[in-house]
Amino acid sequence: MGCVAALDEPLKKILGGTTAKVLAEHLDLHTVGDLLHHYPRRYAERGELTRLADLPLDEHVTVVAQVADARVLTFNHGRGQRLEVTLTDGSGRLQLVFFGKGIHKPHKELLPGKRAMFAGKVSLFNRKLQLAHPEYQLLDRDAESEAGAVDAFANQLMPIYPACQQMASWKLAKAVDAVLPSARDAVDPLPAALREGRALIPLPEALLKIHRPGSKADIADARARLKWDEAFVLQVALARRRFAETQLPAVPRAVTEGGILDAFDARLPFTLTDGQRKVSREIFDDLATEHPMHRLLQGEVGSGKAQPLDALVLTPRGFRPMGEMAVGTEVVVPSGETALVDGVFPQGEREVWRLVLSDGSSVECDDEHLWIVASRATGERVLTTRELRADPRDGDGLPKWSIAPATPVDLDGGGARPDDPYRMGRTLGEGGAGPAGRTVPDAYRNAPVKDRRALLRGLLDAGSVRTGGTTAVLRAAPAPLAADVAWLARSLGGTARTVRVRDGGHDVRVALPDDSTGPDAFRRAVESVEYVGRKPVRCISVAHPSRAYVTDHFTVTHNTMVALRAMLGVVDSGGQAAMLAPTEVLAQQHHRSVTEMMGELAEGGMLGGSEQGTKVVLLTGSMGVAARRQALLDLVTGEAGIVIGTHALIEDVVQFHDLGLVVVDEQHRFGVEQRDALRGKGNGSQGEKRTPHLLVMTATPIPRTVAMTVFGDLETSVLDQLPAGRSPIASHVVPAKDKPHFLARTWERVREEVAAGHQAYVVCPRIGDDEDEVAAKGGKKGAAGAKGAPATASSPEDIAEKRPPLAVLDVADQLAKGPLEGLRVAVLHGRMAPDDKDAVMRRFTAGELDVLVATTVIEVGVNVPNATVMVIMDADRFGVSQLHQLRGRVGRGSAPGLCLLVSEMPEASPARARLAAVAATLDGFELSRIDLEQRREGDVLGQAQSGVRSSLRMLAVIEDEEVIAAAREEATAVVAADPGLTGYPELRTALSALLDDEREQYLDKG
Repeated sequence: MGCVAALDEPLKKILGGTTAKVLAEHLDLHTVGDLLHHYPRRYAERGELTRLADLPLDEHVTVVAQVADARVLTFNHGRGQRLEVTLTDGSGRLQLVFFGKGIHKPHKELLPGKRAMFAGKVSLFNRKLQLAHPEYQLLDRDAESEAGAVDAFANQLMPIYPACQQMASWKLAKAVDAVLPSARDAVDPLPAALREGRALIPLPEALLKIHRPGSKADIADARARLKWDEAFVLQVALARRRFAETQLPAVPRAVTEGGILDAFDARLPFTLTDGQRKVSREIFDDLATEHPMHRLLQGEVGSGKAQPLDALVLTPRGFRPMGEMAVGTEVVVPSGETALVDGVFPQGEREVWRLVLSDGSSVECDDEHLWIVASRATGERVLTTRELRADPRDGDGLPKWSIAPATPVDLDGGGARPDDPYRMGRTLGEGGAGPAGRTVPDAYRNAPVKDRRALLRGLLDAGSVRTGGTTAVLRAAPAPLAADVAWLARSLGGTARTVRVRDGGHDVRVALPDDSTGPDAFRRAVESVEYVGRKPVRCISVAHPSRAYVTDHFTVTHNTMVALRAMLGVVDSGGQAAMLAPTEVLAQQHHRSVTEMMGELAEGGMLGGSEQGTKVVLLTGSMGVAARRQALLDLVTGEAGIVIGTHALIEDVVQFHDLGLVVVDEQHRFGVEQRDALRGKGNGSQGEKRTPHLLVMTATPIPRTVAMTVFGDLETSVLDQLPAGRSPIASHVVPAKDKPHFLARTWERVREEVAAGHQAYVVCPRIGDDEDEVAAKGGKKGAAGAKGAPATASSPEDIAEKRPPLAVLDVADQLAKGPLEGLRVAVLHGRMAPDDKDAVMRRFTAGELDVLVATTVIEVGVNVPNATVMVIMDADRFGVSQLHQLRGRVGRGSAPGLCLLVSEMPEASPARARLAAVAATLDGFELSRIDLEQRREGDVLGQAQSGVRSSLRMLAVIEDEEVIAAAREEATAVVAADPGLTGYPELRTALSALLDDEREQYLDKG
């Protein structure tokens, strides 16, 4: 029998048909090699196994204990019998129960004093832990005496295997014993030089020691070797792909001077930050090579550049807190125009600084925030807060940087103005009171420019001393009125400085521009940058060419994006760039943002033409026939240099003239097949194959993405300060089954929030209508119990999931008639008519509803700052990133947010551990790593994105990053020296076993 044949031998020939069938159907083990690589998940020592006091409820366990007592009892008037066996270990007691005919064999074998190993599910009966009809194995069966059995057991490390209900751990151990001799025939894939250099034991020895260790040192040696096996063979597969990609005929897309990119940069009223320049260099260096770029960009639009949630942003209806900003919110830009917020990026808690300006006003921000500033020496630039702190003064010791005021704009957000604005100003200036006392009512603050100017003139005419021109000093005004006067002056493009005087009054020195003075005359110097402390912050991106908005005290601030520059660089080289977005809404936002940023450069008709620019087209599934036909024509002829679209880009009818770059936004929303379909359109005009460069963008990577970055399959660029999480929200797990009073308290908290004037969301996994029921049943049949899939039917998650997920319609009805009776409860889900959905959201936004019971339809795009609490039912049914997104719907206003994760899963279950991790952190990237640790990375070499099909058995991606990195170095060196692996036949054999046809194709696609 050959080496390969030994490990490829079907288990049926060794173990028999019945056992082999169970292993195949429930554990996906088919060959001798499969079973040898089914490693123990832990090892039990005698003392460890006899802790009956620590048994978890509702878990399938394996225990070793001694029989203390056994007795047969009758029930049902003597017609039924049951055997009760009491186990003990000194720490606790456990009862076993057997019924009917099943009592005879254990009654003979489980005698007092006997020691055995038992497996079953722990339940509670009459307040006592018990195992009903457990499987068991006597430990002294082959020993000459009980003492000999105990001694034999005491000196062993007992392997505990990943098992299933149909195959207990010790039965697996027996099956392993039957095939273990074949381990000596295992082909060792590691080159001898590598194995010796890393002091690793041979593979056959590792397999023997992992299954039957003589000591803990044996286990450590075996684990170290087997981790290297997995890491190295996988890295060789990836290194061969990377090497193959260097051989692909990709077109270098070198940066061209004097093209659209330079023209675009010249339009921007700022210089790029260090982080943006660094990322751009990495991307352009990759684009200039003759093999395809394969890069992940983390933290795209809005990375860093954050302000506190209570910072103010100017909207057409007046200032609103940063915490209330949402995608689609209309804001005022420094030129006086309005634009939409096209991105909101909460950043968690950060160190916050305060810019103190020369007129006494101040603005808070984080260290990465961008400011459009000017100095006599450099002119106008964009600098971060950190850069302003590092270089605050010129050679004369004077403030070096100044900030221009915003252009005065009409506002309309305060309601009716019954009195003449000038007369209102005079009344307040002369010491009289208006509708809001001696303060300016909101109706007059958030008013058109002419009304604000008239109001300020009335104030100054009544209570000021003119100092010449447009400058005046309002004398001895009370503090609130003084602040209002300063606010009005700044809103009109002027300056105002407030000084406290005697008797608690304030003098306000006001200066307003006139026709003879430009805005630069009223720049405010940055006097200092002061440390404030840690605060919750977020940043926004504005869909306007300036990428700027107006913040506190009418101060101009700024945000920008990076990916567009990469696309423009490719257009300059004569190629085309395609951006793939997951939804039509996001595609439309990107299209609008890009065209507005480019201005006339987006109106060109020829590729690469720096004077006329290029066309930027949108392609989505809902476009009209004529618009779609024109877009397709522009792409195939090359008239359009940039296309932004949805899955519609992948359709066969879409053809490009010369596709050079594919940008994938929110990459976790697309499968590899979809990305590959778009990259496959990179054929040149002569039909030759050209693989486009690939740039994928994400802020919250899924576990497989994290795994691929750890493995080095994706080159990674990170903009400074990756988005760290949602607004600070208190999150707690509610164990509904273990502690039902916690669930009752949950509904009390909802009532308390509503009583305080706030609103609540309740999220359920399912809708609950008839169509939903049918879909659920159909999906369940296909999802569980498929032959060949590993069975986890005995896990707590699967046991709990036998109950259908909670449904919106059912829960809403129960709440309205029960714990939330009397509150205004409504439902929202995806199958409602669009008009009905809009009507419900309008009512909820307007405060006409107290509680919204919904599906994940509220996951994105919903912004109700007054909603402060979210209850997620069956939270264990949702993914980590989805829970993270959902809880971002609360805590968006000034009031703190609360997210309650309701679950019926047992405390010790992985699902509960996952929920506890979500509750413990607001860092999105950290959550992805936690998700990876708990849920595994999916098949790194295949399409599966969940951990069920992980190709890694021993290696843990997060724990073993150092091993993976070292294996990558070794693998790269081996492949560089011998791409065909002709000198490594054993490694080729291992690679063939790892890469089935599906995975081979997957690697080819990239």
